[in-house]
Amino acid sequence: MEQSAIAESIKSRFPDEVVDIVSHQGQVGVLLKPGKIVAILSWLKDAEEMCMDHLRGLCGVDNSQRETGFPERFEVMYQLYSTELRHGIRLRVLLPEGNAHVDSVVPLWAGADWLERETYDMFGIQFDGHPNMTRVLMPEDWEGYPLLKDYPLRGPVEWQGLVTVKEKAKEFDQYGFYGSESAALAVRSRQEKQRGEEA
Repeated sequence: MEQSAIAESIKSRFPDEVVDIVSHQGQVGVLLKPGKIVAILSWLKDAEEMCMDHLRGLCGVDNSQRETGFPERFEVMYQLYSTELRHGIRLRVLLPEGNAHVDSVVPLWAGADWLERETYDMFGIQFDGHPNMTRVLMPEDWEGYPLLKDYPLRGPVEWQGLVTVKEKAKEFDQYGFYGSESAALAVRSRQEKQRGEEA
């Protein structure tokens, strides 16, 4: 089934949930309200004519610095695919800045677990009902969400964990680890010596 036909089927079945259908460079996207995302994705997964059994991707988007035509700052994007019918669709759930949360789809696709955690970790978007909504990339004590457009490139102080890592690297440097340029040179020198002895 063509993407445009899939999008129209979604709009026909969930008319109050579809904000818009957009097309860009051959890709169709369905913009949705967040309220019934699990119901919509369940239908796309289970309906015989859709059979979207594969969640190809799930990510967050911060639209704060581009003109989108809608007031919501965030999107959660779902890329679905049917391995049986060989068709797919992109769904974009619009979320406001002060209330950026949507229901988890982990019950539908276990693989959404870490994708939702990554989206939370990078954008601060909450996934209601997620079994373990904790950071997955950044340390637990990290402040802020690094992929927000207004996230500072450098904070007023270094993250304390980085300070600890640097101190540990200096401590291990005496053992010839790659913690400094001198250690790397020492390792290269030993490797070259070994090669010379083998020749």
